[in-house]
Formats: sequence, structure tokens, C-alpha cells
Amino acid sequence: MADNVVSVFTFKSAEMILQVGGPQACTLDRVRAKACKYAVVCRNAPYPDVDGPETHGSVFMIGKVSDVVPSTEPEGRWLILFSEYALCNFGDQWEGRNPVRFRTTDDYDFDFKDLEFQPMPEASAGEAATLKGRGLTIAEAKAGLSLTFGVDPSAIEITIRA
Repeated sequence: MADNVVSVFTFKSAEMILQVGGPQACTLDRVRAKACKYAVVCRNAPYPDVDGPETHGSVFMIGKVSDVVPSTEPEGRWLILFSEYALCNFGDQWEGRNPVRFRTTDDYDFDFKDLEFQPMPEASAGEAATLKGRGLTIAEAKAGLSLTFGVDPSAIEITIRA
């Protein structure tokens, strides 16, 4: 049976993705993305500020999705956190115009089982790396918790004790 995949189109480098814990600034359905086993990262080479040598539309990184959390840039977008990643080079794997696509492992012409996954670097593993950026506002925390628990943000109360 095929596993679910979220595919993202980015101009950012593999190093930057590893530094923040996964691809970010994604506009997507968090619940659907979190249900994916893998995230496939494809190169958007024509972008003016592209930061990587890969050819347009090629897959240069694949990660195992551990969580989807609010992005550190820009507000209102998502960061797909990886537990493990594999660097690769599979050409011409992107289709469509939207920067996020939901697919399955059967849609690719390579076998995910052949990839050699490595643990994420210590500095970027987990939500702690995400929070070291600019932190969260109360509204962002409520929005994230409302998605996690399936309740309206107005039903969440947050108490801070100093």
C-alpha cells in the first residue's frame, strides 16, 4: 500500500531546511500534511533568490514527517518538521503550479525504501528549534492548540506564571 506524501516546491537550500527542522513558509492543510509519512522537497530553480544548485523540479531532499507546526516565517504558514531526512537527486519530479501537492509514494519513479535516512541534526530536532526563532504569540499558540485538539481557539485558555 502506498504511503501519503506532501510535496513542496522551494528555493531554499538543504542546509537552511536542516537548520530550521524542515521546509517552512508552507500554506497547507495541517491535518492532511501531518498524516503524511514523507515530505518530498523539490527545487524551484527560476526563483530570483534560489539557494541551491539543483535543476528545476528535481527532488533534493526527502524527510519523514514528525509534525507540522506554525512557521517561524511568515506568520500564518506552516513548518513541516522532519524526524529523519535523506539527501538525493531525482530529476524532473515536480508537476503543477501550486507550491504544495499531496501525492502518494506510487506517484514517484523511485523507491522510498531505497533511501538512506539520517536523523535530523541535534540543533534542529523538534519544536524547540522552531521556538528559538521569534517565539509564539498567544494567538498562534491558541491556533496551533485548536488544530491539535479539534476545538475553537476561543475555547482555549492560556495561563502564564512568572
